[in-house]
Amino acid sequence: MEPSPEQSPHHAYPDHWEADVVLRDGGTARIRPITTDDAERLVSFYEQVSDESKYYRFFAPYPRLSDRDVHRFTHHDYVDRVGLAVTIGGEFIGTVRYDRINDQGRPASAPADEAEVAFLVQDAHQGRGVASALLEHIAAVARERGIRRFAAEVLPANNKMIKVFRDAGYTQRRSFEDGSVHLTLDLEPTEKSLAVQRGREQRAEARSVQRLLAPGSVAVIGTGRTPGGVGRTVLRNLLAAGFTGRTYAVNRAFDEGLATLDGVPAHRSLGEIDEQVDLAVIAVPAHRVPEAVADCGEHGVQGLVVLSAGYAERGSAGRELQRELVRQARSYGMRIIGPNAFGIINTAESVRLNASLAPESPARGRIGLFTQSGAIGIALLSGLHRRGAGLSSFISAGNRADVSGNDFLQYSFEDPDTDVALLYLESLGNPRKFTRLARRTAAVKPVVVVKGARHSGTNPPGHAVPVSRIPDATVSALMRQAGVIRVDTVTEMVDAGLLLAGQPLPAGPRVAILGNSESLGLLTYDACLAEGLRPRPPRDLTTAASPQDFKDALAEALADGTCDAVIVTAIPWVGENGEAETGDGEVLAAALHGAAAKSPAKPVAVVHVEIGGLAEALAAASSTAAPRTRPTTLAAQPSAASGAPAAAPPTAPTEAGTEEAEGTEPSARPGRIPAYPAAERAVRALAEAVKYAQWRRQAATPGKVPEFLDETTDEPGAAALIDTLLGATPDPRGRPLTHDEARELLGRYGIPVRPTLPAPDPEAAVAAAARLGYPVALKTTAPHLRHRADLGGVRLDLADEDALRRAYGEFTELLGKPAELLPVVQSMAPRGVDTVVRASIDAAAGAILSFGLAGAPSELLGDTAHRLVPATDRDAAELIRSIKAAPVLFGWRGSAPVDTPALEELLLRLSRLVDDHPEVVSAALEPVVVAPQGLTVLGASVRLAPPPPRGDLGPRRLPSY
Repeated sequence: MEPSPEQSPHHAYPDHWEADVVLRDGGTARIRPITTDDAERLVSFYEQVSDESKYYRFFAPYPRLSDRDVHRFTHHDYVDRVGLAVTIGGEFIGTVRYDRINDQGRPASAPADEAEVAFLVQDAHQGRGVASALLEHIAAVARERGIRRFAAEVLPANNKMIKVFRDAGYTQRRSFEDGSVHLTLDLEPTEKSLAVQRGREQRAEARSVQRLLAPGSVAVIGTGRTPGGVGRTVLRNLLAAGFTGRTYAVNRAFDEGLATLDGVPAHRSLGEIDEQVDLAVIAVPAHRVPEAVADCGEHGVQGLVVLSAGYAERGSAGRELQRELVRQARSYGMRIIGPNAFGIINTAESVRLNASLAPESPARGRIGLFTQSGAIGIALLSGLHRRGAGLSSFISAGNRADVSGNDFLQYSFEDPDTDVALLYLESLGNPRKFTRLARRTAAVKPVVVVKGARHSGTNPPGHAVPVSRIPDATVSALMRQAGVIRVDTVTEMVDAGLLLAGQPLPAGPRVAILGNSESLGLLTYDACLAEGLRPRPPRDLTTAASPQDFKDALAEALADGTCDAVIVTAIPWVGENGEAETGDGEVLAAALHGAAAKSPAKPVAVVHVEIGGLAEALAAASSTAAPRTRPTTLAAQPSAASGAPAAAPPTAPTEAGTEEAEGTEPSARPGRIPAYPAAERAVRALAEAVKYAQWRRQAATPGKVPEFLDETTDEPGAAALIDTLLGATPDPRGRPLTHDEARELLGRYGIPVRPTLPAPDPEAAVAAAARLGYPVALKTTAPHLRHRADLGGVRLDLADEDALRRAYGEFTELLGKPAELLPVVQSMAPRGVDTVVRASIDAAAGAILSFGLAGAPSELLGDTAHRLVPATDRDAAELIRSIKAAPVLFGWRGSAPVDTPALEELLLRLSRLVDDHPEVVSAALEPVVVAPQGLTVLGASVRLAPPPPRGDLGPRRLPSY
């Protein structure tokens, strides 16, 4: 909202303070600066506030605002006096303001760094988290304007406001003065304040998705008068699934006398419906969507599923229509799935919602599915249905203009009906947030992801999000660090999802193989070796094996303490008449289920060839044990807005399921046994489960940043140096540091770089060598020859002056003039393995730490490992061990192992530097020679730039594309 001409001209309207937020109950609201145009809104808002709330705000009866009050509360300079408002439907529901004060509590300007803050929230919206959201945003504004502390006077009876301040997580001081509570809050974010902020964000966003998936009533807007069409199809699917709430058909073209359609009430508009509608499915042409959204907003609809196409997938004009759609919906407090969506499904018995174009609602199961593609969604639903798998929930987000994969992770984390989250993503709007949410969710349940558009470097049409420039291999590594199971195809995602949803996690990589086909067993054995598993020799039961033989062999394998998982291979067995029998799949499935139910809980997978009915029978759970304990925070109940029972307040999940990751007896026996038509697919799914289980075990005791870094780093000195190097008005493009500047900065963090001396002529080279001491190296620093010993740009072990002069002459004769080569002299380092350590900042993903061997392994073969910054001691150890060439560091072929602890410490120091100082946008240490004792950094390059914005550390807000 732009200010009027009367707004103070010397402080421009700060539109970057505008934000959409999700409130505690899952509804949305907009936070923006108050302007001079808001006088009428402010007066109207104040009239709707109770006398008690007014008394708490002004410490006295204050029935109405005077003209002077209105002027004061709507005229701000956006520096010393700032006011923010929370709006829904364009009207205020809450306000906050601060006034900068001095030590005596009087109005002041900078450099005074304290401000008095006061809130007022409309009574009808108290308890929705409005004040908490306002505090986050006004604190961020204050920090931006140089204010470090808030002071507040609160009446002792105003418990709600005191709680807002107390629960914010900021460092605070309290005192009782003159009949009021005096609070002082330090606005520097703390670990606790960040945890509080993210906890509120998680609960609010999870609740917003839950409101969409468990409505008490649904209206299909655009239901056709004749069979067929998108709207009529959705209505038919809603009814066929047995939706437990109320359903309405809405179409402005209905005849006035039409009372019902397909047995449900028919209306020309939402205004004709006597009760509030929770969810609206919009299936009208794009040009009519704004009218439908306005109708929904004016009648209290909580959320929208927009099936209509014609938005960002159609180009720039459509993208602007999509942005306006989101702005319009959020202005009414509604969230959107879509546009161009396929729909949503919730199979919970208390809901039974199929508001999608899927002709058949999937069976109830333990898998949650999110997809950004309708076509992929159809394929996944079909594939899961064929394999007998059920779903807990399904969201096809289409253009993903609002509700995203991040929101789905927030919901899945708490949903007690979901054991595994499957996501097909074509873009990551906020990779930092995604990895943070994925790590937390993966700690309690598996997250399996397929990433489309991996190599195009652009986002698919319709996905208006920032484009990350990091390679796909780096994205994959970062997902693995967060515990995400990254697979390449939707088939692999279904394969992994079936195993993870129906079987316990393996305690290790040891695999038993048994079956009635020696050849199929050998194929399985080879596939296990290829995937890094440790298979035992296959046990051949022969083609004469009966289902009882399978049962006995499986029970024996599961009872074996040297086995962590079992793969059963089966082909049609030979009957008494000598003919192959293919139709007794149910008999074999019953035998396998019987063995698994009475044995120690370990994962079992079946590879079969043409055994009719086996896959379907295996997919039928036969467990009789009590279900495992699950989080009960997002019970799938219809929305409370319709008068139905509300979901319980979200809380953190229990530790149920962690026993599986430890390989101990879980509280539930395995039920559905996944079946695969090929050994490679079963083994690949099992290998992913093994790696995920290992990650879960490690995540139970997270790594830490060693304390020695605090004692040997000079953070203030580095900050002062960076400020000096960037200057008062830094170039937004940044600047590279010279060799000496880089050495000085890195030295502040305990990273010594071996000095080099310029050698513009032979005499300077000899003088440099005499200063450094022989033996020395002669190197070119020309960009095209840097680090290219293979091209003759480096001469090593020059033991004396004659060798140095001879090398210098050969240098210039073969490669060019000294002015072109820029040669330098450096003392020799102890022999070792040449490595390269890098850190860089991606605008979307954040700071990334990378490691590899110098030269061909990393540059040609791409053998480089990556971790997100800040790195822990465990991250550093895993980083150097996760490259394929890692054996070179640990005594390959009889060579001496190098000093990997020193290398881990170097990685941690560079990570700490980049994390402490985001102005360091890139740093490369190359080469780093790691010897059996110690290491030497021979070269370093550092680039500084004004720090990029860190949206993940600011106040919570919905993305705006």
